[in-house]
Amino acid sequence: MSTTQAAGAPAQAGATERPGQASESEQGQGLEQQPDHELSQGSVPGQPAARQGPPAVGPRRVKLTVSRIDPWSAMKISFLLSVAAGIAGVVLMAVLWLVLSGMGVFADVNRAVGQVLGSSSTKFDLMDYIGFDRVVSLSIVIGVVDIVLLTAIATLGAVLYNICSSLVGGLQVTLTDD
Repeated sequence: MSTTQAAGAPAQAGATERPGQASESEQGQGLEQQPDHELSQGSVPGQPAARQGPPAVGPRRVKLTVSRIDPWSAMKISFLLSVAAGIAGVVLMAVLWLVLSGMGVFADVNRAVGQVLGSSSTKFDLMDYIGFDRVVSLSIVIGVVDIVLLTAIATLGAVLYNICSSLVGGLQVTLTDD
């Protein structure tokens, strides 16, 4: 038993319908259901018509328009991504420094600079300038500055996109269901 409710019409209790028949409320509003099958020439009434074959079904395509980007959302996601990039940058610099130190690159550079300067009264030590503590501290400062700048730039970009999309209609994207 199925009940069909027309738009704006209350469903009648106990009303049943058969496929291909319209309910009383639909008939009163001029709405009729189309039969599920059509009769073709030479077919027997009451029998479904022979079909030619399944219809060609391809991937669905939907055109969408990005008409607005919420600046608050853009700020939150850019903040999180820039924090992740800042942490990755600090770890990268620490690992790079440890690898170069383990390979003896800094000692070789110290020796080369000492030979170039000769025997002067001041001794040059590269670790005074690029020691592990200084490199990690500098990469943390650069990471914090990057977090602030990237968050501000992304938020400003969202605001500018909203202004431009109100003028030209936004970015149109076509999605397919493959």
